[in-house]
Amino acid sequence: MKVLLINGSPHQFGCTYTALREVADSLNRNGVATEIYHIGAEPVRGCMGCGSCFTTHRCVFDDGVNELNDRLVEFDGIVVGSPVYYASASGQLCCFLDRLFYSNYSSGRMSGKVASAVVSCRRGGASTAFDRLNKYFMISNMPVATSQYWNQVHGNTPEEVLQDEEGMQTMRTLGENMAFAIRNKDAGRVAGVKKPDYEKPVMTNFIRK
Repeated sequence: MKVLLINGSPHQFGCTYTALREVADSLNRNGVATEIYHIGAEPVRGCMGCGSCFTTHRCVFDDGVNELNDRLVEFDGIVVGSPVYYASASGQLCCFLDRLFYSNYSSGRMSGKVASAVVSCRRGGASTAFDRLNKYFMISNMPVATSQYWNQVHGNTPEEVLQDEEGMQTMRTLGENMAFAIRNKDAGRVAGVKKPDYEKPVMTNFIRK
């Protein structure tokens, strides 16, 4: 059992990392291995809607997106973390996730993986950024792990984030709940519970001639 935690902040060991590290430590205590992947501070290409990934399941821009595409089978869960920029997730992370999830929309490789989002803010905008990230999971047949509060921490530095006692407890509870969900999924697999047999997706356009 293993969870991938994606750090969408340009600061590798900043506030977002501090929150993700707390989730990871909680998962580790519950017997779930973790890996924190930092997307970096360099610009990330956005999706240009070429559609080639619908057949290749890889992006035409060969960067970290394809690196994770090749490794998705390793992970039972995914946690996405982001700082709050203008009440939304970071631009680099949105570009990264647009391509990662779009290139797997028809492959089903995200389906069934337990998912959650974590956001870090100085003061406000956490709820809308949190909602933005959850949209990726809810269009991908991914069960979402929850916590005792919305998954947010507050602080302008990692040291301040550590002082957010409720936020850090929320991260630990998230790790507990995600580990529980993954263990339940694994127990179901051993007991012979099969994954849902989905219908072929139907896409309806609302303007017709």
